[in-house]
Amino acid sequence: MPSVNKLVLLILDGAADRPVDGKTPLSEAKTPGLDTLAKNAVCGFHYPVEPGIAPESDLATISLLGYDPEKYYTGRGPLEALGIGLSIREGYEVAFRANFATIDPKTRRVIDRRVGRSLSSEEAKALAASLDGMRLSLDGYAVVRATIGHRAVVILGSETYRLSAEVQNIDPAYVRKGKVSVAVQNPDMVLPRCKPLSDIPEAYNTCKLVDEFIEKTIEILEKHEVNKMREQRGLLKANVLLLRDAGDKMPKMPPLSSILGVKSAAAIAEMPVEIGIARAAAMNIYTVEPPSGNLEKDLPNRLEKAIEAIRENDFTYIHLKGPDEPGHDGSFDKKKRAIELIDEYFVQPLLDSINLEETAIIVTSDHATPWSLKSHSGDPVPWMLSNPAIEGEIGRFNEIVCDSKALVKLEHGWELLPWVKNYLVKKGLWISQ
Repeated sequence: MPSVNKLVLLILDGAADRPVDGKTPLSEAKTPGLDTLAKNAVCGFHYPVEPGIAPESDLATISLLGYDPEKYYTGRGPLEALGIGLSIREGYEVAFRANFATIDPKTRRVIDRRVGRSLSSEEAKALAASLDGMRLSLDGYAVVRATIGHRAVVILGSETYRLSAEVQNIDPAYVRKGKVSVAVQNPDMVLPRCKPLSDIPEAYNTCKLVDEFIEKTIEILEKHEVNKMREQRGLLKANVLLLRDAGDKMPKMPPLSSILGVKSAAAIAEMPVEIGIARAAAMNIYTVEPPSGNLEKDLPNRLEKAIEAIRENDFTYIHLKGPDEPGHDGSFDKKKRAIELIDEYFVQPLLDSINLEETAIIVTSDHATPWSLKSHSGDPVPWMLSNPAIEGEIGRFNEIVCDSKALVKLEHGWELLPWVKNYLVKKGLWISQ
């Protein structure tokens, strides 16, 4: 019997959905590549984090890599910082994920949370440079770095006063519950003031710095030359930063290779948060260009890096964008088409380029983004484990099939990799590393 010594975790961002009239974009998509995998496969469902949680991708990714978020998640801010090579002084600095956004300075109403997705990385870097090094009260300061498009990292610190990440988001679309942020249904799009989540001086100190930083940011960005030029071109101004997902500790995670019991683990990473997670997990990082929005252009580069990573490592994590955005836009057809493009430009050629006999492939999503809901949801998502030596055919991979043929439904995403490895060992397929 052939033996498996490589494991691939392929995550299709937001591909999972909620059936409407017995159909989902995944069930209706033409996917010859996924169908090939389904010929020798078992399937099931998992809650990416836990039942009732509609996670963002960072929290779900940490969970699906086998880390219990309760133990290891320190907030998205520190992960984003780590992804661009920054760290924080624990006790005196707090890191935030940030979006450049458009606001009416008089009413504080948020016009667009992402500047219409029209802000270039070059424009964002110029805007960030005008804020970086800002001095604040309480011997405070700001470190501001633009990353990709409208995205940025903000670190607020104090030379002498202690700070805490126990503060609410300054982004009306996401509310913080514990260490995670969840989407707000029909939010009042007015920029809030900072609210402490704990009645401790450190949290009040952080809020004081946040509110001061926001006011100074609006004042500086309103008059910035980049925004004057954007206004002349009929584009939205990027005149505020929305701060969310605060963290005051860097993640401390055991190497993923040691958790899985393999010699090496790799990640195909494109966004700072993904790079940060991979660094925290001591994975070999294969970087690709940020997504352009054109899957036909983006996927061949990701395919090339994936083939390289699979050949050189025992475990490879691949996270492909595409289905999530049309889910947010409420488009069944565009989400279906994104899944078809991933199958055509990535899955099919991947299967032709690697040794399938020695490779077990897991396909799943990091969360559901139902097109009928236009946001992430807490629905369980399907997964499929495929290898030519697996006896069993599920026919196709989608929510409807997996609902009828599920081998197991896992209550936590971090249980998936251990379950898969245990299954392969029990079937006599896994070679000990």
